[in-house]
Amino acid sequence: MSTAISLMQDFSLFAAIKLALVIAVSGGLLVLFQPLLRGCARAAVLVVKPKLSKEERLQRRQMRDSMLLKRMLNRSECDPSHAAELRAMASRA
Repeated sequence: MSTAISLMQDFSLFAAIKLALVIAVSGGLLVLFQPLLRGCARAAVLVVKPKLSKEERLQRRQMRDSMLLKRMLNRSECDPSHAAELRAMASRA
């Protein structure tokens, strides 16, 4: 606690103005270079987790659709007419 008090005693008006100026310049640079920084962040994300190709997205969507149809078929409260219709939809997919 005494170190914090001694730091506050050594803190002058000139140091406060200098700190405010550094914060303002840093904020201005962040605003100025925001598009560049955002692009760098997106590039870093793509390095870690690349986008799926069109074929991979299509296969993933087809797998998700087939699993959904399978779940709908296996539901116990599904009546026979709906089950036949779902089987017909599954055979076309």
